[in-house]
Amino acid sequence: MSTETHFQETKNIPRHVAVIMDGNGRWAQAQGEDRLFGHSNGVDSVRETLKCAREFGIKFLTLYAFSTENWARPKTEIDGLMQLLVASIHNEIDELQANGVRLKTIGDVERLPKDCIESLKEAIETTKNNQEITLVLALNYSSRDEIIRACNRLAEKVKTGLLTPGDIQQKDLENVLDTANIPDPELLIRTSGEYRVSNFLLWQLAYAEMHFTQVFWPEFRREHFIEAILDFQSRERRFGKTSDQIS
Repeated sequence: MSTETHFQETKNIPRHVAVIMDGNGRWAQAQGEDRLFGHSNGVDSVRETLKCAREFGIKFLTLYAFSTENWARPKTEIDGLMQLLVASIHNEIDELQANGVRLKTIGDVERLPKDCIESLKEAIETTKNNQEITLVLALNYSSRDEIIRACNRLAEKVKTGLLTPGDIQQKDLENVLDTANIPDPELLIRTSGEYRVSNFLLWQLAYAEMHFTQVFWPEFRREHFIEAILDFQSRERRFGKTSDQIS
């Protein structure tokens, strides 16, 4: 498949796509395997999605990889996920560098295991000058936690006299969110047939188009990504205006 033959408008491509990669565990259990089998196979979907996003000219791809709520899962699954994260970074770093992929993270990453933090910092430093596409991994992330941390940063600015409470603007909050200097997503994709945002980018998704698919994340491939882009292109994005005003 090529973008030219399948996209309605090759110029109407979202700059930033966010993905809730859901269904790894249920897919694995349907195969008679443990949940980590699903997470491991999900790495192939990450690789293909990143490849497609880069090919289509998307500049930011944010993947919800591990939420703050995920710490409640069984320890064996968490430990396996962290090992998989470290191994994936080591295995993919050369490919990221060769393809001009810049890696960033959002979330309270300092709470992750030490080896994960070290691997992430090394990969971020190695890829920091790449400009083809930015891959943002949401790790130990939840939007409510992000907003609380941002409010504390604003409070510190008020305390030191850098801000006055009555003068705080939208941009002041955006500048202290984890996503500062990252444009808001225009398209959210969620796999596995769930229809919720699960505490993901609540502020940033204010005007995002949402695409939900029944496909489990380990099965998500190029054709499913193209389907999501086509769905995005079919939407009329009004941002509070009327159809006549934007025509």
